[in-house]
Amino acid sequence: MQIDWIHFTPWPALFGGALIGVAAALLILLNGRIAGICGIVGGLLRPQSGDSAWRIAFVAGLVASPLIWRAFTGLPTIQIDANFGLLAVAGLLVGIGTRYGSGCTSGHGVCGISRRSPRSIIATLSFMLGGFVTVYIVRHLLAH
Repeated sequence: MQIDWIHFTPWPALFGGALIGVAAALLILLNGRIAGICGIVGGLLRPQSGDSAWRIAFVAGLVASPLIWRAFTGLPTIQIDANFGLLAVAGLLVGIGTRYGSGCTSGHGVCGISRRSPRSIIATLSFMLGGFVTVYIVRHLLAH
């Protein structure tokens, strides 16, 4: 794998990461909630009285953001090199992993590490290691 230095754009990534950090900090400071996507969406699937409005607003913001971005500039071309069955299995495994890990990368990786949570640090390292091993197996051992 090589970095395409001609099209390397660190500034949008830095800006986007800063926005994620600010949003996570504001959510915890103003609402006392962790910005973990699987927990937010999970709360919508089993709603409790008075707890749905902020969750709906958060998810609506996630959906609206690329639409607003598209109004000002083009969206990148997305190319998925997998069939529907493989994507379904991958999504199922991610869902199972978030249940076993008691959270997802946004909850553990963004919010948990910033709070110096040992559990989140271990979970994020496990997510990353699992990703590294998967990419190695798919690209180097199974590729023909």
